[in-house]
Amino acid sequence: MSSKKALQTMADLYKEMGSNQLYTEQPQDHRQTAMAHAPIAKASKQAAFRQANDHGKTVYEGEARNLADACGSLEELRKAVMAFDGCEIKKMAVNTVFADGNPKAEVMLVGEAPGANEDQQGIPFCGQSGKLLDNILASIGLSRQNAYITNTIFWRPPGNRRPTPEELRICRPFVEKHIALVGPKLIILVGSTAVEALLENTMSMHEMRGQYYTYHNRYLKQPIQTAVIFHPSYLLRQQSKKKEMWLDVQKIKYELLNNK
Repeated sequence: MSSKKALQTMADLYKEMGSNQLYTEQPQDHRQTAMAHAPIAKASKQAAFRQANDHGKTVYEGEARNLADACGSLEELRKAVMAFDGCEIKKMAVNTVFADGNPKAEVMLVGEAPGANEDQQGIPFCGQSGKLLDNILASIGLSRQNAYITNTIFWRPPGNRRPTPEELRICRPFVEKHIALVGPKLIILVGSTAVEALLENTMSMHEMRGQYYTYHNRYLKQPIQTAVIFHPSYLLRQQSKKKEMWLDVQKIKYELLNNK
């Protein structure tokens, strides 16, 4: 094969591989060209991801809101939540944890998210933290027979991590309708995640404990008096805070429960 034909064959090979320039009159540093285009490509991908992600959140939040709007009973709401697939963590959960207790109760407790035991049994607050919560409620005359318990999230986050703001937003329409259908006279928010999700308040629990708030959403005709307490799992890790919890629930008993 002649040198000219060999060069032409090599050129055709490079062209088939996607090369459109074999050489130029001046030396070229193609690394600079690649680096110049890299930020643009990266930014474009990030923008596309944000757009898709924002679109996804809008769709799922809207779907949750439409489903919640249509529910006229707790059973309808439970079925809607069970059938809803718009929250990613549901795919990794064993059970949908809807509620426990007396749906006609005047006191409703709203916790954070199911843990491992709750996920396995499908009941909120059924592990070690649940036993502690039962004891706390018993100290002020409450139990699962005269109180109603649910969470701000219906599925266990992987590794028991804190629910993300997106997950809380997606589940919020269901939680709002849940509260309206039960119609309690008093809400007790259990833990900081529940406080942030329903009161949209990011103050620390230490700042909020011992005070009372009002909760309202689009489904309620009037606001509901609301108290906050430490999450039992926090007390299991911080034994020294049990005294503060005792004082808080006794305050709730004498100032709120005895007046109902």
